[in-house]
Parts: sequence; C-alpha cells; structure tokens
Amino acid sequence: MKLSVVSTLYKSEPHIAEFCDRVSAAARRLVGDDFEIILVNDGSPDGSLDLAVARSAIDRHVTVIDLSRNFGHHKAIMTGLAHAKGDRVFLIDSDLEEEPEWLLPFADQMSDRKLDVVYGVQESRRGGSFERWTGAIFFSVNDWLSDFHLPRNLVIARLMTRAYVAALVSHQDHEFIIAHLFQLTGFRQDSQLVVKHALSPTTYSISRRIQMAIRYLMTTSTKILYLILYFGLTISILSVLTMAFYLIRYAVHGIGVSGFTSIIISIWFFGGMTMLVLGLLSVYIANILSETKRRPYTIIRDIHRGGATGIEGQADGVATAEDRSSLRSERARD
Repeated sequence: MKLSVVSTLYKSEPHIAEFCDRVSAAARRLVGDDFEIILVNDGSPDGSLDLAVARSAIDRHVTVIDLSRNFGHHKAIMTGLAHAKGDRVFLIDSDLEEEPEWLLPFADQMSDRKLDVVYGVQESRRGGSFERWTGAIFFSVNDWLSDFHLPRNLVIARLMTRAYVAALVSHQDHEFIIAHLFQLTGFRQDSQLVVKHALSPTTYSISRRIQMAIRYLMTTSTKILYLILYFGLTISILSVLTMAFYLIRYAVHGIGVSGFTSIIISIWFFGGMTMLVLGLLSVYIANILSETKRRPYTIIRDIHRGGATGIEGQADGVATAEDRSSLRSERARD
C-alpha cells in the first residue's frame, strides 16, 4: 500500500463526511486508489463512531479503530500509526482546522529533498493573547529546563515514511507528549509553513495544558533534578558559612544570635522549599510507577474494515514491545 492517512475522532461528528471526501480526493491525486484512511475513535461522546462505521461500510478505504474508552489524543494517534500499512503515512486531525490538501505540498517537499518527515508549523499560535502568551512561556521554560528542544507552533499534520513510523511506534513510553517523540525519533525532518484554521473551540482546558506541561518536563528533563541538587548544595554551603560567621563573631566579640522574625522567615522558606522538592520528586516517582506497570496504553474494542467488524483488537493494546513486534510481523507478511 502506498499511503495511509491516520486521524483520530473526538467530537468530530460534524466533520467526518467532509474530511473523508477531501482526504480521499487528495490521496487519489497523489497515489491513485492505493491508500487507506484509519480513523481512531478515542471514546468520542457524540455520534462520531456511528458515522465513521457507516462510512467504512460504503468505502473500502476506511478503517475505524474503536478504543474501549478515551485514552487521550496522543495515545490514540500512536494506536493509529501502529496499524498503518502504507509506504508513507499522513497524520492529520479530522476537525478540518488542518487542511487535507496539505498532503500534496508535503509530498512534493519530501520527494524533492529526500526527507523522512515533513511537518506543518504555524507562523504564530492560534487563539487569543492569553493562549499565545502562555504558549510562549511554556516553550521558554521548556528550552531552559528540558533536555530536548521542541520546535515552536507545531501542528499535528505531518507526512512520514514507513521507516520513520516504525521507529516512532517502537517507543515504549507510557507518559509522553507526542511532539517530544516526533523529535526524539530523529531521521531527516523539515518543516513547512501552514495556516491552521480555528473552526472549533479547543478541548484542551487551561488545567489540562498545565498538566501536560508538567508531565512533559517531568518525563523528559533531568536538568530539574540537577538544579535541585545544586540548590541544596548551595544552601548547605551558605548554611555552613553562616554558622561559622556567627560562631566566630560570638567567640571574638561575644555577640549572640537574636531575632525571632529571621528565624520564622527561615523556617517558612526552607519548609516551603522542602515541600517543593518533595513535590517534584513525587511527580518523578509517579511517572516511574506508571512506566513500570507496563499496562497497554490503549485497548481496542473493535476494528471495522470496509463493512466487516473484526474482534482482533478486543484485547489488543499497542503499548508493549510484543504487540508492536507482532504488528510489524503482520505488515511484513502483507
């Protein structure tokens, strides 16, 4: 198969028909009739699943992967990529804020420059001043604290080679931000400037964005741990020097240490720093716990292929190395 188009469904009911029509037209212009469209239903609460299954019943190109519940956008994406069989894989959101027609210029750039990945990037973030301001803060903090630099203003849409996708889905992280894995996988990547539309309100609330930012830093950064170490070492050295100063002053001049306010401030300061450090370490430990459980990060309830409903996915999660190995073996046989 020459091309796989992978997308996720969450409150996508108004867009499914137009999305499938437009992405099919773009795919036919690029590879003729040799393509597939994989739609991953991430526990959508509306009628997205029914519409997608109805589409697959009349369109042999459409495969619908129905997850057992909502696992999150990025994990649903990885599930779809793990099932893609095309020589090239086009990943795009189904809400039409990213245009399916980007496939063609992405493919031209990939061929001209012999790239493994072409991804979309915006000139500026969508949304109002607050969203852009908080986004700028996140990227600035990430550049300072994270071990890995992230390109700014990324969109989900990207065209990838089979080799790159196989390497991407081989990651076994359970707690991850997919933009980090995109860059961590490596290969020859380049961006293309795009204009993303704002047709619907985002499903990422402020609290969820803060949670994602904390999760990203706690799962990708060792600099924070070193900063804690250096901070503790600095405080210890200053404490020893301060004690030495007061002891020498008392021995030479007979002046004792006094001041209730200074003592209270010191207690509050060091108590707060202790709680902060313990909180940071607790997040790291929680991530370690999540990774060591080795649970599948998605569970597939059903797979619908061109009118036929398969049950091979009912116990299938794509989080384990065994699952990914079996998927690669199936692709090789195909």
